[in-house]
Amino acid sequence: MKNCTHADLANAIRFLSIDAVQKANSGHPGMPMGMADVCTVLFKDFLKFNPKNPNWSNRDRFVLSAGHGSMLLYSLLYLTGYKSISLQDIKNFRQLNSICAGHPEYEHGTGIETTTGPLGQGIANAVGFAIAEEILKAKFGKKSFDHKTYVLAGDGCLMEGISHEAMSLAGHLKLKNLVMLFDNNSISIDGPTNLAVSDNYKKRFESYNWDYIEINGHKEKEIFKALKKVQKAKKPTVISCKTVIGYGSPNKSGKSSSHGSPMGEDEIKLIRKKLKWISEPFEIPKNILDTWRSFGSRGEKEEKKFKKIYLMKMIFKKKLVM
Repeated sequence: MKNCTHADLANAIRFLSIDAVQKANSGHPGMPMGMADVCTVLFKDFLKFNPKNPNWSNRDRFVLSAGHGSMLLYSLLYLTGYKSISLQDIKNFRQLNSICAGHPEYEHGTGIETTTGPLGQGIANAVGFAIAEEILKAKFGKKSFDHKTYVLAGDGCLMEGISHEAMSLAGHLKLKNLVMLFDNNSISIDGPTNLAVSDNYKKRFESYNWDYIEINGHKEKEIFKALKKVQKAKKPTVISCKTVIGYGSPNKSGKSSSHGSPMGEDEIKLIRKKLKWISEPFEIPKNILDTWRSFGSRGEKEEKKFKKIYLMKMIFKKKLVM
C-alpha cells in the first residue's frame, strides 16, 4: 500500500463533502472542511468501531450534534467501509430517499447513531448514550463495556438551552466516558458568532464540572495529544478545536459564505489547486481509500476480544447458577 499523509486522508473528507454539496446545489461544506483534521485523527487512532458489524455493542459512539455538516459523517462512513453508505449514495446527497439526508437520520445498523437536526439535540443524545454505557459497565463490568461517546458540536449547538441542561447533568454524574469535540470556528450562518454570543466557554464548561482542553484543530499532533489525554479522563471533557470554517478555500475560508451554500465551481478549482488535490469529483485515490478502510480492522480485533470475555463471563455465571 502506497503511503499517504494525514493531509491526504483529511482532504478525502473535504473533497467528498465539497463535491456532494456542489452536486446537490445545497448543503453546508464549511464545517466538514474545518473539522476534517480532527475527525481523521479520531477515526485513525482512537475511535473503536467495526464497519463489518455496525451494531457491535461495545463500539464507541460518534454523534454529530452539528447535523447540518452531515457530509462529514457520510464521508467518514463511506471512507471507513460501512456498506450502508455507497459512493452513489453520496452522489445522491439530499435527494429523495437517499440515506445521505441533509441532516443525519437514524437508521439501525448504518453507523448513523442518532437523528440530529435541531442544534444542541445531539449533545443531549450523547449524554444519554454515556449514561447508558455507565449502566452497562455497572451491570456487566468494565472488561465487557468500556466504550466512549464522542459528540461533535458547534457554536450553534452551544447557544441552545438544551446544551446547558444536558452538560450540567453530565458533569454532575462525572461521565468520564463522554468527550465533546467543539468546532470552535466562531462563524454562524449569519456572520461572526460575536453578533449573538460572548460566552467565556472555559468558565462555562468548568462550572459544569467538565475538563476543558484548547487545541489548534488543524495541528495533527495537538489533536492526537488531546485525544490521548481524554482516554484517562476522570470527568467529561470538552476539546475546543480552533478551526477555520471552509479550510482550504482561498476566498471563503473563515467566512459565513462557506457555511450554508455550495462553494461554487470556480472556487472548487482554486481549493483543488491550493490543497493539491488532482482527483476528479467523487474520486478517491486507491491508496488513500485503502488506508481509510484499514482503520476498522482495529475495532474488528477489539470486538473479537470483547466477545471472548463476554462469553467466558456468561459461562461462569451459568456454572454458578447450576
